[in-house]
Amino acid sequence: MVIVKTTVRRDELTLPVAPTGPENPLPPLRPLGDTHTLDERAKDGLPRDMARQLAYEPLRSLLPVRLLDGYGRERTDTRLDTLVIENDRLRATVLPGYGGRVHALFHKPTGRELLYRNPVLQPANLALNGAWFSGGIEWNIGATGHTTLSCAPVHAARVTAPDGGDMLRLWEWERLRDLPFQVDLWLPEGSDFLHVGVRVRNPHEKAAPVYWWSNIAVPEQRRVLAPADEAWRFAYGGGLRKVPVPESDGADRTYPPRSEYPADYFYDVPDGARRWIAALDEDGHGLAQTSTDLPRGRKLFVWGTGSGGRRWQDWLTEPGTGGYAEIQSGLARTQLEHVRLDAEAEFSWLEAYGPLSARAGLVHGDWADARGETEARLAEALPREAVDAAYEAWLACADNEPGEVLAVGSGWGALEVLRARHKLPGTPFDESTLGPEQAPWLELLHSGAVPEPREAAPPGPTLVARHWRDMLETAPARPLTEYHLGVAQWHAGDRAQAVRSWERGLELASSRWPLLRCLAVADSVEGHLERAADRYAEAFDDLCDGLGEERRDDGADWTAATAALGREAISALLAADRPEAARAVWNRLHATTRAEGRFRLVEAQLLYAEGDMAAVRAVFDEGFEAADLREGAETVGDLWKAATGGEEIPARHDFGMRPPGE
Repeated sequence: MVIVKTTVRRDELTLPVAPTGPENPLPPLRPLGDTHTLDERAKDGLPRDMARQLAYEPLRSLLPVRLLDGYGRERTDTRLDTLVIENDRLRATVLPGYGGRVHALFHKPTGRELLYRNPVLQPANLALNGAWFSGGIEWNIGATGHTTLSCAPVHAARVTAPDGGDMLRLWEWERLRDLPFQVDLWLPEGSDFLHVGVRVRNPHEKAAPVYWWSNIAVPEQRRVLAPADEAWRFAYGGGLRKVPVPESDGADRTYPPRSEYPADYFYDVPDGARRWIAALDEDGHGLAQTSTDLPRGRKLFVWGTGSGGRRWQDWLTEPGTGGYAEIQSGLARTQLEHVRLDAEAEFSWLEAYGPLSARAGLVHGDWADARGETEARLAEALPREAVDAAYEAWLACADNEPGEVLAVGSGWGALEVLRARHKLPGTPFDESTLGPEQAPWLELLHSGAVPEPREAAPPGPTLVARHWRDMLETAPARPLTEYHLGVAQWHAGDRAQAVRSWERGLELASSRWPLLRCLAVADSVEGHLERAADRYAEAFDDLCDGLGEERRDDGADWTAATAALGREAISALLAADRPEAARAVWNRLHATTRAEGRFRLVEAQLLYAEGDMAAVRAVFDEGFEAADLREGAETVGDLWKAATGGEEIPARHDFGMRPPGE
């Protein structure tokens, strides 16, 4: 038998892609409104460790990350850089420009694709910071939800594997929690299972909250199996409750099409049991995922068969291409929890992904028989002891320095390593990756001052960690410094001091709109709607009027700033019951901006505020697609009902994820 040596290589893939667009230049100052939250009463009766981790530093702000909301719904065939790792049994295709997502996992002997492979790349508003797309295997780190790196590049390089062959290393600096991480993809020669070594490090002098879920998309026509007889069910109506597995509320929920509404099922895997999850088709074939013992959580997510769930499925791909479900593996029992990582410590583990075949009659029969058959076939295909041994072998290579660089991520890690002189063997954050976004902060680090821009431009990202805030507080009090300082203080919870910083900056600023917008958000959060509306209107006028010969409508950055600020200003003015002023802002938006689907929704909201229901109905009848509708948002359906006197929501506008009345 000829064994094909494992290889790692660059390649390309052509897909219909909707570009993610530029970052939203307005810092996300508003408190997070997330569907994945529990009220305090819902925590009564939960296991003590779960309740503790539910309360442990939930994310309250997206800062220092900015929103990615400038994408549309128009897709064009686009060449994407890929990294391929394969042996004679498996081929894994990775997208380094999109969070290191494993786009496809192809099993050569059977000719089967093991994952749900999305035929398009269509961003939608499901990541913590906006843009996200479905399909493949994604590495979720940061906080409850899809990672902010979903549509961001990561570093990638070739590394020596435990068996002396090639291994693909992915790594980045996760900015919400300020933690570096790595993902090593390794295919032992002749193996049917992709091995994935994961390490999250805390180089700081205080503990940090960690969130990790490996999210695997599989075709929904599968039975999902895991070593559990109970699960914690979380649905969009709220609440976390224990339910039996497989049947609850009158249906076998291990078959995704048998749920009507979206829901999460977090399997309660007993201590000591092998960690695994599988999704097998009607013939008993499919994908299995297993790991060493540290990742205790296993989960099934279903979109459901209701009109809202089907609309989301179509929204994320091409209609008629088949639905998907998600099976996941995480550090905690549920995704609502964060796990404490001590100072200068690390978490590491090994996962394995591969094909599994079991006797269909047992897989689709009694639950105990189905579990037992699946676990027995997994033990034959990849024994638990083999996974543990592979982990130990990989751990000895986790510090191996990368060889050939295959892709480059952001420069934020390099900036943090420069600042703190962190030693992170195996994951170099080279100074060559520093770019224009890091330049002002590099200057602050070296000179103690934030440089004022040489030409007018929207302010760049703000760093908000304590060490950067301390540097800003001692820097010369220039307008841009006061702007950044206020954002950092706001993030720290010192709202009054943030307002004072922005007001000081406003006294000397030549470009006033960034500071006015921050003050407007502060007014809005505190319930001062009229003052917020005034400041938004003033900020938008300042942005549009410009200074001297400067043309602020030139270039992607200014277009993004005008669109983002205009949208917020219209919302604030409508909240203050000032539709005439909102119409004035609308009229100053670029024609191309007003034509976007998300702004057609704004137009319909404006028309509704003006009382022109026929015009609202006309906008709906003409058709629009608001590309950045948020997961769980019912904005479009609510507007339709209000404007039509309660008519049933058309399927194309139904994105609801809750049963009626919840």
